[in-house]
Amino acid sequence: MDLTLIWAAIIALAIAAYVVLDGFDLGLGILFPLFPRKADRDVIMNSVAPVWDGNETWLVLGGGGLFAAFPLAFAILMPALYLPIFAMLLALIFRGVAFEFRWRSNGDRSRWDDSFIWGSVVATFFQGVVLGAVLQGVEVEGRSYSGGPLDWCTAFSILTGLALVAGYGLLGATWLVMRTNGSLQDHARRLAWPLAVATIFFIGALSLATPALKPAYFERWLSMPNLLLTAPVPLAVGLIAFLLFRSLTVHRHEYRPFVLALSLFGISFLGLGISVYPYVVPARITIWQAATPHISQSFLLVGTMILLPCIIAYTAYAYWVFRGKVDPGQGYHS
Repeated sequence: MDLTLIWAAIIALAIAAYVVLDGFDLGLGILFPLFPRKADRDVIMNSVAPVWDGNETWLVLGGGGLFAAFPLAFAILMPALYLPIFAMLLALIFRGVAFEFRWRSNGDRSRWDDSFIWGSVVATFFQGVVLGAVLQGVEVEGRSYSGGPLDWCTAFSILTGLALVAGYGLLGATWLVMRTNGSLQDHARRLAWPLAVATIFFIGALSLATPALKPAYFERWLSMPNLLLTAPVPLAVGLIAFLLFRSLTVHRHEYRPFVLALSLFGISFLGLGISVYPYVVPARITIWQAATPHISQSFLLVGTMILLPCIIAYTAYAYWVFRGKVDPGQGYHS
């Protein structure tokens, strides 16, 4: 049994779960300025209030798993990405504080709303920047990071940051289409259309830019016979985009747009895996080179196999209990 592959799969699962679950959560904060009415903002907050803090459990699992199972990768990537990761975590803290304090403020809530908005935007943008910086690669000498403190700040990483802001905004809008009624739902549906266009545009731009980053990416995606295996990925993106636009406009579904938006992220995540596997530091360090000894992986896996089903069960139960539409004046906070 290759425990390194198992741990790589666990961390990939944690990252994917975080993007899926906390993505729409952050997307609601990104969309907050476009819903100026207090009643609408209260409904938006109530739609996610029971589950938002549990969503970030997956970020802890992903980061902790990387540190425990692939310490060499952690030691290389953290110095390279210290500033954007610090900015992301600081923004998440401000956002979490604003989320709770907003309900307890007896006066003007605008400062907490602003903190929620900026915390969501900044955290999302720097998550995208981190992704772009990892994908473009970092300078490694021996077993250490050898680049500068701002090597992460490139046109490509900024593009990935903007792409994630648009994508999370789409998840937030389709979440509101699924969870709300009336004028709020109609407004969210109208917002979902341009956000879907922006998300598709960024997916296309990043798909064109990524093969130019490294020869290995170009060969993985565009050389024969690999092209026969990778060609279905952009075709799937096009099909999902077509179904998403029809679902929003022609059929006006409520649940399907959110599922299709998640599918766009799933296909994009698959494309990311195709690009970087088997590297954890692209083109420099493989998952096997970065892994801890077999006995350490075995020890860590025992605890993970106990805790991971509990986390999944708790998350599923929370979403099941608080399923359905959120009405004005009712919810977790009212």
